[in-house]
Amino acid sequence: MQEGQGKETPGTLYVVATPIGNLEDITYRAVTTLGEVDLVAAEDTRHSRKLLDRFGIRKPLLSYHDHNERQRYGEILERLQAGENVALISDAGTPCIADPGYRLIASCRLAGVPVVPIPGASALVAALSASGVATDRFTFEGYLPSRAKARIDLFKRLAGEQRTLVFYETPHRLIAALHDLAQILGGERPLVVARELTKMHEEFFHGTAGEAVAHFSRQPVKGEIVLILPPSAEGPQMNARDALRNLLDEKSLSRREAVKVIAKEYGLPASDVYRESLSLTEEDRAD
Repeated sequence: MQEGQGKETPGTLYVVATPIGNLEDITYRAVTTLGEVDLVAAEDTRHSRKLLDRFGIRKPLLSYHDHNERQRYGEILERLQAGENVALISDAGTPCIADPGYRLIASCRLAGVPVVPIPGASALVAALSASGVATDRFTFEGYLPSRAKARIDLFKRLAGEQRTLVFYETPHRLIAALHDLAQILGGERPLVVARELTKMHEEFFHGTAGEAVAHFSRQPVKGEIVLILPPSAEGPQMNARDALRNLLDEKSLSRREAVKVIAKEYGLPASDVYRESLSLTEEDRAD
């Protein structure tokens, strides 16, 4: 890294990965880079100050997070164009992975400002590497939606996905997400829940969706969550909506009988299944 660059030469944006728990997971290159830049753009400056203090780094911090990203990235870009070197970090892990930052990266690329990754810890990769599930093909869906309907709709869309599915989730929403997952994909759907990665109470739970609900309902859940759904060895599992459609199409049962069968098989309220049957009928009419 060159310090004291002239204003005619732009600085460099360093995308620096930080530990996801254990501070010893920071790389030597990351510490060196953070110690040499002119400015550190951080998701939470108070949190990041503790990290910098741990390694004796005294550099100015500028907040850069979801709520101020649109306003802040222009300011950071101007400083880069003026010749300053800037490090972008998140609270934990690799920046721009389910975190703000892509606008700044895109603007730097368009403006001819160099962008250099300083790789390191990532909860996504750490969880997958120790999960024991197939990782040759996987899809990362980021954080699960906070609202139940959006979450259920997402699980329905992904019901037939044959790649390993990976999600982030917060501890206070985990139980609700697991309930929805069991409802749509079945209580026997295998999964892995990775929690508190690299920390003292690190946990890898292997089991079914139903077992996960019981396990994590025993006490308050703590720590950030990585939820992994391995591909089913039996191929795509039929969700409740598709099963209901099949029964209605067969016309071997009345609507109420079909609703009763699906409600019992999938553990759903009959009233919800009945409303779903009406929406399917409306879709068929529209087609």
